[in-house]
Amino acid sequence: MTNEKFSHTHEQMATKPKKTIHRGQPTTGKTHDPGSNSNKEESTKGSKRMTDELENIETAIEASQKSVVSREKEVGESAEHVDGPVGLDIGTSHIVMAQNKGKTINTVKQLNAFFTIPSSKFTKKILVENDVTFFVKDDLFYILGYSAQNFANMFNTNTRRTMEKGLLCAKEDEGVNVLQALINTLIKKSKKQGEVICFSMPGEPLDGPNSVIYHESIINMYLTSLGYNPVSINEGLATVMSELANDNFTGIGISMGGGMCNICLSYLSVPVITYSIQKGGDYIDNMVGVSVGEPATTVKVVKEGGFDLSKPPKDRVETALGIYYEDLVHSLLQSLEDVLISTDKIPKISKAIPLVLSGGTVLPTGFKTLFEKTMDTVELPIAISEVRIAQDPLNTTAKGAMVLALSEEI
Repeated sequence: MTNEKFSHTHEQMATKPKKTIHRGQPTTGKTHDPGSNSNKEESTKGSKRMTDELENIETAIEASQKSVVSREKEVGESAEHVDGPVGLDIGTSHIVMAQNKGKTINTVKQLNAFFTIPSSKFTKKILVENDVTFFVKDDLFYILGYSAQNFANMFNTNTRRTMEKGLLCAKEDEGVNVLQALINTLIKKSKKQGEVICFSMPGEPLDGPNSVIYHESIINMYLTSLGYNPVSINEGLATVMSELANDNFTGIGISMGGGMCNICLSYLSVPVITYSIQKGGDYIDNMVGVSVGEPATTVKVVKEGGFDLSKPPKDRVETALGIYYEDLVHSLLQSLEDVLISTDKIPKISKAIPLVLSGGTVLPTGFKTLFEKTMDTVELPIAISEVRIAQDPLNTTAKGAMVLALSEEI
């Protein structure tokens, strides 16, 4: 039986506001000559438009093969007036902005987190003097991004997040305002009305009731208010756009982030199937913490501090990390088998296709080997030629969004 929820053969590669189509002027009683100058002008304009669009696509394909130069947003650094189309990865852990700059794609990363403290005139003076990023609401200072992390470390506690499991967090009343403020630390209002900005979106969760519609609409409306023409792209498809140019953008892209894993089967850049599971790096941190009686933040430090899946574990934390990494990969691949088997929308592909992995969860040494080993336990109805790790896993989604933004520029 076809699983219609995750079969999208007619889904467009990106969603954007509908354009008004002018079908002609009111009738005046005159007969239009097919060979008139006006028709010739329209034909010329149409040809030029097609030429421009083809050039944009070529530029996008070239950009997909560029390397990434990345950096973290510095505390106190002003937002940029971006020049040209923009890619924006809005993830549970970080927000990453990407631009096409000469021979490279340049990305700037901001922590998607905040911290609140009581407001006072004295505290405000100190915050301003130290270039701390914040805004004020209801007698509270909302400290943003990496500044928030510094405060949380000083108070020996955790930052708060605007998103949970890949979507806006319903538990945070000010989550939307904080997310908008965080975006403002990376980009200013568009200098040119209608500049294309492509932002990442999760697939509809396979294992949860959360709908992506509200999340997408909030981001779309805010970017529009800044003067941009927003276009959304599925995170799995962004991985394909970033990494599979030499494979005609055909393959399976999987983005394994902090909040969820996003999966996309793409054929010639068209997303045939997209979905997500609400397990990711945060799931590993939390479950390991519960299992061994350690804070999730402590587990995260171990995980990101050189943890190696290919070596025997040194202690209880590493043992639990190995167990929950295996659990996550098995859950992901089992979902992929179930979804692919349940649909009749898979295109007839004559040869095996690549599978590419991105996101912070794929970073530990030995992850690719674990993934390939686990693949032997499932039976996918599509032949996989190879498993790849993205060239720059932490910036793949932003780069893929940038590639699409370039192709969508008019």
